[in-house]
Amino acid sequence: MRAPLDDLPEVAVCRIDGPLDFQRMLAAEKPAVIRGLFDHWPALAAGRASPSCLNAYLKACDRGVPATVAEAPFSSGGRYFYTPDMREFNFTKRQRGVTETLDQIERNLAVEDAPFLAIQMLSLPDHMPGFVVENALPLMPPHIVPRLWVGGALTSRTHNDRDHNLACVIAGRRRFLLFPPEQAGNLYIGPLDNPPPLSLADPERPDYDRFPKFRAAMRSAVVAHLEPGDAIFMPKYWWHHVTSLAPYNAMVNYWWGDFATGLERASDAFLTALLAFGHLPPGERAYWKAMFDTHVFKAEGDATSHIPPPLKGVLGPMSVPMRERLKAELRQAYLKP
Repeated sequence: MRAPLDDLPEVAVCRIDGPLDFQRMLAAEKPAVIRGLFDHWPALAAGRASPSCLNAYLKACDRGVPATVAEAPFSSGGRYFYTPDMREFNFTKRQRGVTETLDQIERNLAVEDAPFLAIQMLSLPDHMPGFVVENALPLMPPHIVPRLWVGGALTSRTHNDRDHNLACVIAGRRRFLLFPPEQAGNLYIGPLDNPPPLSLADPERPDYDRFPKFRAAMRSAVVAHLEPGDAIFMPKYWWHHVTSLAPYNAMVNYWWGDFATGLERASDAFLTALLAFGHLPPGERAYWKAMFDTHVFKAEGDATSHIPPPLKGVLGPMSVPMRERLKAELRQAYLKP
């Protein structure tokens, strides 16, 4: 039986024949489904065969280094989310052997009320270097770490990443529901101090009386249904709600793109803005909103054409020396009590 989410507009399928196609996809800043990207992987062949075959393949690659494993009780329904007071999450994390965990995940397939166990974000170079060699993705630079996810029929509630995300399904089926970054105000996002912040509105059981603006978010949503061998590219900051639709699921993903550091890191600048502007009276906030819209986000294009280029200063194109000088000035400013 089809769920209502299955009838939403589908994420476009993108053909990738080489690095140039990949760069075009990145430049478009839109989600895309990619097929055939990793058909040569032995892990995919094992995943298509059976959970036992993929588990055997993964265990043969395991170096024996303990990993972080997430576990939620059967009563959670596999829906990783906040506790009722929103101070914690409804799952626990502990260090556990990878092979031991894979065996338990496989045993749980035959247990009706088993807890939901998952290996998440496993750094493959650290735990399974042989996997990385045998399942290479030449389009990704070698310094980008592939990570493994294995578990049952789990749901990751709506969240986003500071990085681009390329997710490759090697076993099971997954549904990705995506919202554009600008829908943040309609998603009822939880506390930023408890990362990752999750949407309180459940798209599978929407409560529009409690979350009325969520209707607007749903009107912007797109969906992707992934089978083994399918990949999805999600640009940074796109919100995504991910449902694993099979009893056993496995995926490899790559995160990259959040390379800025120090004063050029956008997330830190956002926190600084909260500190600097949050307490200001409405008139002052209106001024700074106009300044940000005009000169940071350039809502109406170039607002400095009336200024001679040599006099544009920080409002014009920034040379490397100018960037370094500005950062030095800001460091001095932030050192003041």
